[in-house]
Amino acid sequence: MEIKDNTFARQFETTVEEGLISVEYSFQEKKIFLTKINVPDAYTDEDFITELLKNIMVIAYERKLKVVPILPKIALFFRKNTIYRDLLPPGIKI
Repeated sequence: MEIKDNTFARQFETTVEEGLISVEYSFQEKKIFLTKINVPDAYTDEDFITELLKNIMVIAYERKLKVVPILPKIALFFRKNTIYRDLLPPGIKI
């Protein structure tokens, strides 16, 4: 899976057959706030979205960023994938 970091649009992007999937973000200090997931209307593969989020977590590890999940769907991802909890900033419990 190829993920493009579109810094101008402030989103991580990848292309699938149905169109463009993106995860919008914003930065504040050493934290990245994941705010929105945009998927094409006809797209229903939740496993692909999970893999996309896992790859974004790898990017956060590489850049030494803390991840703040604003979107409930991303918070649910952290609940299901406890190995990424060390990416959460101090004081955030999910």
